[in-house]
Amino acid sequence: MTSSLAPILLVLLSGALLSIQSPINATLARAMGSSVNGALVSFLVGTVALVLAAAALRAPMDGPAVRALPWWAWIGGLCGAAFVTIAAYAAPRIGVATLLTLGVASQLAMALALDHVGAFGMVRQAASPLRLLGVALVVAGAVLVRRG
Repeated sequence: MTSSLAPILLVLLSGALLSIQSPINATLARAMGSSVNGALVSFLVGTVALVLAAAALRAPMDGPAVRALPWWAWIGGLCGAAFVTIAAYAAPRIGVATLLTLGVASQLAMALALDHVGAFGMVRQAASPLRLLGVALVVAGAVLVRRG
């Protein structure tokens, strides 16, 4: 496997898993009485899985490096929690396909802006006309899926 093929295949797998996650979490939310409770259970299960994976892999943590992190490095989990909670609420109301196409469109628009300025330590990549067109096409796709 080439060095870029493995991450591409893993991203495709994780994207497919997100499609499964939304209706599963919507079911949890209904049973738990709220999207927040459903997301909480989802994150608890995910936390247990990550603890087990870290233990199995013996993944070390560098204490000084962790303490030196900027404040914003700690809020990634909040972004994930917001998405999971909103997805559990929205999926049964607008459908999984609409949820994910709107989500992907907004992710790409934000990603393009983040790349353009090199936010959060990422390599700067200009928002070229072709990249803007690509995002516009995804947004158009999201509109088509919604109007379906």
